[in-house]
Amino acid sequence: MPSPVSADRPAAQPPGRGAVEALISQTRRLKGDVDAVRRDARSGGSDPEDRWQRALCDLALHQLDDLDAHLAQLRDGPAPTGTTTDTADQAAADTGNTTDAPDTVSAPSAGPEGPRHESLLSRVGSAEWNLLTDEASWSGELYRILGLEPASPALTLDELPALVVEEDRPKLTSMVTDCLVDARSIDGEFRVVRPDTSVRTVHMMGEPVLGEDGSTASMWAVLRDVSELRLHRRTVLESSDSVRRHRRQDRTERRLAAEVQEAVLPAWTGSLRLPHGGPRALDLAARHLPAATPGLIGGEWYDALELGDDTTLLSVGDLTGQGVAATSGMAMVLGAVRGMAMAGTSPGRLLSLLSQLLDTAAQPALGSALCCHYRPETRTLVWARAGHPAPLLFRDGTGRVLQAPDGAPLGVTPNAAYGQAEVTLEPGDLLLLHTDGLLSGHPGTTVMDRLLGLAPRFTRTSTAQDGLRTVVEEFGGTERVDAACVLVAKVTG
Repeated sequence: MPSPVSADRPAAQPPGRGAVEALISQTRRLKGDVDAVRRDARSGGSDPEDRWQRALCDLALHQLDDLDAHLAQLRDGPAPTGTTTDTADQAAADTGNTTDAPDTVSAPSAGPEGPRHESLLSRVGSAEWNLLTDEASWSGELYRILGLEPASPALTLDELPALVVEEDRPKLTSMVTDCLVDARSIDGEFRVVRPDTSVRTVHMMGEPVLGEDGSTASMWAVLRDVSELRLHRRTVLESSDSVRRHRRQDRTERRLAAEVQEAVLPAWTGSLRLPHGGPRALDLAARHLPAATPGLIGGEWYDALELGDDTTLLSVGDLTGQGVAATSGMAMVLGAVRGMAMAGTSPGRLLSLLSQLLDTAAQPALGSALCCHYRPETRTLVWARAGHPAPLLFRDGTGRVLQAPDGAPLGVTPNAAYGQAEVTLEPGDLLLLHTDGLLSGHPGTTVMDRLLGLAPRFTRTSTAQDGLRTVVEEFGGTERVDAACVLVAKVTG
């Protein structure tokens, strides 16, 4: 650290102005780039990640502002003792160290807590305490940092602690003692209470000045007001903590949602024949296809269940939303579907009761569903839908969409009624049920365009598992935006 300038020494000349000017220009260009990033981050809303990015940008801008001001001081030399606020601000203007950008440091604005954004040239002051004469010499900037009148006498080392917050006084005493007694450099922070009762954080760096006999003759220090910097750093830390908590919460919710989904969806893989042992059974295969974006776990489901009269229940559906709320709602809905089907409730009536359940639940939800009953003795399929894609029937190399009265989505209309349709199936028919997410990520296409176009390929499949594999090959790629469920049933016997 350079020796302090005393009264009987000539003033030091500013170093290499050309090099410093180049650094100032680079700093200001960088400030403009960071400010552009900050404006983009501010458009991101209130997400913790966005708040964290904005806080980091604010901190970076604050530090670049300080660097700009310090380089200006390095170029122009220290301001003389007794510099007033207007003089310091004019010096900043003369060096081009002002900015009209919003939320950047500007001229001071008075308030109950002191200047909110002070001229950066006033944030660094210097002092020298002569131990032989007990005299103190301060720069004009130091008076402003401590909120004292420039005409008042500089405080001695014994008087300085009176301005310091009581809890920080031992820290200041220790730093000064280490410097004067052990000739150690000073590098630490403490808080001061200004006459207007505002509290500022001051960073002090200094070193002893040795006399001819090697003893400490004086102590020289640079004091910097770092209150705004600490505020920005605290904001960054708090925002970073919020981001980490948010991420931990997201990971926990995704894990719970995945566990609920895994526990509720049917555990069978490969092919399933229902009813068991019947001559006219359905050969079944189903798959849950996750979304291309990891972590998007919704309330979609598929199900196949043998009922008491050898009738087979087939159902697919989807609740709105993501995460634990959606999967727990799906678990409730799927349990209700199974219970009502086991009690003999027809598909149309079942959907009506299901819609009432969602409408009156503690956390109302919306959704769509498709419910089918297959009677093997007559090979008839009775079905109803609530705002859901209709089943697709493939026979002899062609496919068609089964027609039935549409119904409102679940949970939309109280006491909604749902019509039913009936179709007779034939051996070799392939029935395809799916949720909306199957075709997400395929803009400009419809169910018939994509799915009915698979009919020729289905003619070459002998099992439901083969048919499911065909669908997955066509729609199981990474371009799918939403998760989906697919259920394939092939009529045997």
